[in-house]
Amino acid sequence: MDEFAIIADIFAPLAIGGGAFGLKDDAAVIAARPGFDLVVTTDQIAEGTDFFAFDPAPGIAQKALRVNLSDLAAKGAVPEYYLLTLALPSSMTSAWLKEFAGGLASDQKRFGISLLGGDTGRTEGPLAISVTAFGFVPQGKILRRSGARVDDGVYVTGRIGDSGGGLAIFKREKHTLDEIQRDYLTGRYRLPDPPVAFGAHLRELASAALDISDGLIADLWHIAQNSGVRIEVDAGNIPRSAALRAFWGDEIQAITRAATAGDDYQIAFTADPAREAAIQKAAGDIAITRIGTVMAGQGVELRHHGQAVAVPRTGYRHF
Repeated sequence: MDEFAIIADIFAPLAIGGGAFGLKDDAAVIAARPGFDLVVTTDQIAEGTDFFAFDPAPGIAQKALRVNLSDLAAKGAVPEYYLLTLALPSSMTSAWLKEFAGGLASDQKRFGISLLGGDTGRTEGPLAISVTAFGFVPQGKILRRSGARVDDGVYVTGRIGDSGGGLAIFKREKHTLDEIQRDYLTGRYRLPDPPVAFGAHLRELASAALDISDGLIADLWHIAQNSGVRIEVDAGNIPRSAALRAFWGDEIQAITRAATAGDDYQIAFTADPAREAAIQKAAGDIAITRIGTVMAGQGVELRHHGQAVAVPRTGYRHF
């Protein structure tokens, strides 16, 4: 494959924004937007760690994009553009790349974003995909990890632990799930569904927020640390899907496993409980669950039936 042919034939059609110059220049331009801040985030996914070689190409592309859009949503930003960098093994084919680009095209249409540029290169290792995403938020309105206040409620979107359940199935953990339950969980591992549009509403309602990537408990610790508070989480309130409950059960060990599995790409946030009705209204069809309370002190404590639960491993560790 020729690098310039890959760019011209496969990826240039995705560069629909004027600042990308059709991917024919050395750089792109993002026009200044008075009254707004530009929010930037980047994440990499790699074969064997974040996806499998046998996963469908369109879904791999969409996962690479969505793990970044999840970050933007948690900051209250509206996504606009992204950069794409590919480290391609020698076994890569143009047919696979066209399917990959098709997945990106589908999500560009869904989320209203476009490609700005990037880079392609060879690697002797596994396929690695890096996306840098750009979004806009009204000036000074970015949601940070440091705004949680004592007596705030702690909330999450969606369900927790499904991706971890899907990965366990791929790793051949025994189960008695039916085909629909199995496919649901493996689908959540392969393709996260972050509440991207909700982020714009959240910035007016939440005091602190982040996306759940390394595990609910581990990520809430970042809010607690940066806000100088303690977060208590009620294990029984952590939302889990029927499929995951059928797989892992309802014991505290199963709940803890879900809360530390990672790869959820939902949003955890804190907010004044007086705003709960407004939060639920803004969420629409997105499930919002209150799972805890912000208190004076430090750290995160998981509690079950009023008792503290030991959590030796709070989430995924990259190293």
